[in-house]
Amino acid sequence: MSFLHFLASRRAELMTLTAQHLVLVAASTAAAVALGLPLGIAMTRLRRLARPILALAGLVQTIPSLALFGFLIPLPLLGGIGTRTALVALILYALLPILQNTYAGINQVDRTVLEAATALGMTGGQRLRMVELPLALPVILAGVRIAAVVSVGTATIAAAIGAGGLGTYVFRGIATVDARLILAGAVPAAVLALLVDALLGAVEKSRRPFRAATALAVGTLLTLGAALVMSRPARGTAVVVGSKNFTEQVVLGEIVSQLLESRGFEVQRKLNLGGTNLCHQGVLSGELDVYIEYTGTALADILRQPAHSDPAVVLQEVRQRYRELGLVVADPLGFNNTYALAVRPDDAQRLGLRRISDLAPHARTLRVGLFGEFLERPDGMKGLLATYGFRFGTPPREMDLGLLYTALVNRQVDVVVGSATDGLISALGLVVLEDDRRYFPPYDAVSISSEKSLQRHPGLHEALNALAGRIDEDGMRRMNHAVDSERRDPAQVAREFLDGAGLVRR
Repeated sequence: MSFLHFLASRRAELMTLTAQHLVLVAASTAAAVALGLPLGIAMTRLRRLARPILALAGLVQTIPSLALFGFLIPLPLLGGIGTRTALVALILYALLPILQNTYAGINQVDRTVLEAATALGMTGGQRLRMVELPLALPVILAGVRIAAVVSVGTATIAAAIGAGGLGTYVFRGIATVDARLILAGAVPAAVLALLVDALLGAVEKSRRPFRAATALAVGTLLTLGAALVMSRPARGTAVVVGSKNFTEQVVLGEIVSQLLESRGFEVQRKLNLGGTNLCHQGVLSGELDVYIEYTGTALADILRQPAHSDPAVVLQEVRQRYRELGLVVADPLGFNNTYALAVRPDDAQRLGLRRISDLAPHARTLRVGLFGEFLERPDGMKGLLATYGFRFGTPPREMDLGLLYTALVNRQVDVVVGSATDGLISALGLVVLEDDRRYFPPYDAVSISSEKSLQRHPGLHEALNALAGRIDEDGMRRMNHAVDSERRDPAQVAREFLDGAGLVRR
């Protein structure tokens, strides 16, 4: 009952996300049929094409969905952040079963039936339309059924690139360790998959499959049109606000969005995006107008420059180099979200852990949990181990940021690499180890926009700078704690901060 009440409280957003999910599934499946059916027919006529086409479609199936999204994002026309890239990926994934079943269905038509059709004087086109396709239709529909059900599941992952859909709740729930949000996305997606499977199964088993398939196609077009109306994005004049995929970023994305809305801007949110480089590419390409970045991350991970310990030097260098990219860095928000190595309090007392260098004698027996990006960053694990001169005995366990502290408390790992402002650190009573060799550079939070976005939205830069110096580390930690521990809505937490700071114009 509590979960149903939770769904009811979010019914408007849930309907919008479901409509977005339907658009992704219906549009991609329809496009895959429009592309796969002619290709499948062509393979039956030019059999030498069959092997390479099926091999290529099969190769696409072996690429993990997030990796495929990553490959597509930089591509002109096909890529970018949002629905377009998601549709391209979903179409590619849906092609294989449609191609295979079209090819197999037509090839299994009895040769004697085809010979009889030819003897009756039918042309090749007439034989295809009146004999082969009707007899092969149940097999073709089985392929469409598989493609559609797979698309329902894969479309959930598309939320990582700002395509919306029910995956938005799943990623938001993982980021905030909120099982209600995860279920709010997963349960409707599962129900949707069952409904799609049942509907297409009924069409496949119908006594008149062609008529049923035609009715389904018309119904799909009507549903797609209605879903497009329900899920229509904000107008082209909207400021598109992005964020990375962890609690603090979602809260900051909401703070920026609500601040801008209070000042008369129309805002489109694309929160919970996949990571640093995705947001950076988004603001470079114009798909995002603004997102919050950290100066140390910008310097080391994006610009690939050596780290500095002086916050002013880092900010100046980031501003200068970003200006060369056509990007503008606003004034810092007021807090430094540096990396933090955290351990359980009992382990800290038992092993005498106060500083990162204290890990050295125990490194061989300690298990580390971190998010994958930290392994690849110039300011990440490799440099940390080199600076402190030790090695862990087992490879680090990679997981989503939202799961790190759960794994630590459940003793699945012994050390986690988090952030200094993570609300769960204080909520769980964890011990943060001092960076006694000053390895990590400053990570001052700043908003990033492109010069084109600032020109397109007059007053945007001034509005963003209204946040300068208004969020300190304790305040950010309290907001993170409210979301992570108290299970509060990030939008509500952001609203309370803006009200308390007197930043909302009424």
